Amino acid sequence: MLSRETLRDKIKGAWAGQVIGCTYGGPTEFRYQGTMIQNYVPIEWPEGYIRSWMENTPGLYDDIYMDLTFVDVFERLGPDAPVDSFAFAFATAGYTLWHANQSARYNILHGILPPASGHWLNNPHADDLDYQIEADYAGIMSPGMVNTASEISDKIGHIMNYGDGWYGGVYVGAMYALAFVSSDIKFVVSEALKTIPEESAYYKCMADVIRWHRLYPYDWKQTWFECERKWSQDVGCPDGVYSSFNIDAVINSAYILIGLLYGEGDFARTIDIATRCGQDSDCNPASAGGILGAIKGYSRIPDYWLKNVREIEDMPFAYTDISLNKAYGMSYSHALQQILRNGGTVGDGEVVIACQQPVAVRYEKAFEGHYPAGRIPLHKPLAAIDSVVFDGIGIVFRGSVRGGKAGYEAQVEMSIDGTPVETALLPVAYATRRNDLFWKYQLPAGRHTVTFKWLNPEKNVSVHFGDALVYNDKPLTITHP
Repeated sequence: MLSRETLRDKIKGAWAGQVIGCTYGGPTEFRYQGTMIQNYVPIEWPEGYIRSWMENTPGLYDDIYMDLTFVDVFERLGPDAPVDSFAFAFATAGYTLWHANQSARYNILHGILPPASGHWLNNPHADDLDYQIEADYAGIMSPGMVNTASEISDKIGHIMNYGDGWYGGVYVGAMYALAFVSSDIKFVVSEALKTIPEESAYYKCMADVIRWHRLYPYDWKQTWFECERKWSQDVGCPDGVYSSFNIDAVINSAYILIGLLYGEGDFARTIDIATRCGQDSDCNPASAGGILGAIKGYSRIPDYWLKNVREIEDMPFAYTDISLNKAYGMSYSHALQQILRNGGTVGDGEVVIACQQPVAVRYEKAFEGHYPAGRIPLHKPLAAIDSVVFDGIGIVFRGSVRGGKAGYEAQVEMSIDGTPVETALLPVAYATRRNDLFWKYQLPAGRHTVTFKWLNPEKNVSVHFGDALVYNDKPLTITHP
């Protein structure tokens, strides 16, 4: 049982904590890849900081306005809004997207609808953290109801992710849901993990972090090193494989968890540690700060952090007409709806939540049986490519369309071993681009030859190939004489 005022306070704390964490880590986003941010590196928090970001670099808050896109659909269409409404709302929005989100946007605009839009066979970024950073709303509107949050994430999270990428959002949503009914961080992170299948890599990594925290309770850096040693590999993201860049949901969720566990309920320490773990160092403290904000409530976030929030609470986030004050009210209304829909009661001064015992969602694994086997450097236009020969079972071509008018789409046919497998439309416009030019998985093991035919070439346009990521059916082992 919660008073209505406490529920509202926790919802406000969740949104405010997310904004604070995102802003705090903004300047270091992906500047520290495969390395932590050392203690001697200052991270500032000056007066008017959030306002400055919102006015000058509003794209920092992509995880906020992505959240709000889904909140707005619930507001307009109600709790049973169909998945296509969510999909088209974000696919046609004015903001720029990347990775799994952009791949899903392209898929949706070209007729590949959810859940196929997030499936790894259609989305090479399926394991990336995109839904993890925008799943906060699912837990905020489901206080104490972890399985309800999972059901929401099943529908919406598969728009852009699959497998471990989807689990990132399920876990974050579950932690938010539990943050409304428990102030024990160790309980929240452990109980929420019961929503994830134990056989998944995602579950095993989070369980490792919890175990390492018990072994090294005063040394977050030791747990960070253990994570890097065991869990820093990336298999799916064409930009992250063979690179220090890592946007995979597994490792970045581990950083959220490190922040929460080693922060021990202290707001400043929580977001600072989550930031200093590196990689996506704005989104990870945003999630950690939001979850802790829900635990503590808005009224218990120190004024040092809140004073920058208060001055922007009536400012709409970019690409929306929704401010923090408006988001507080919308999420409060949605939470009351879910409490009533799931066996609880709403009185004049209090709510009774029918808390749910977490149940694991179904098991999924992206890129199963696919192991990175090397990169083929191309770095030339399609016109200069006769063919690409590789040994393996899969290949992803990175590149872009350059030049031409904004509405132009190159039509390019890809053939493998003489058989056409796809005619892709490749927009020149960045907002609607195809993240990766071409890909094909689950080929028979062996040597393959790939050729391309540009069906509608145009002057001053180039289909430029970067490189190709190759997969084999067995892990590559390095031996030395």
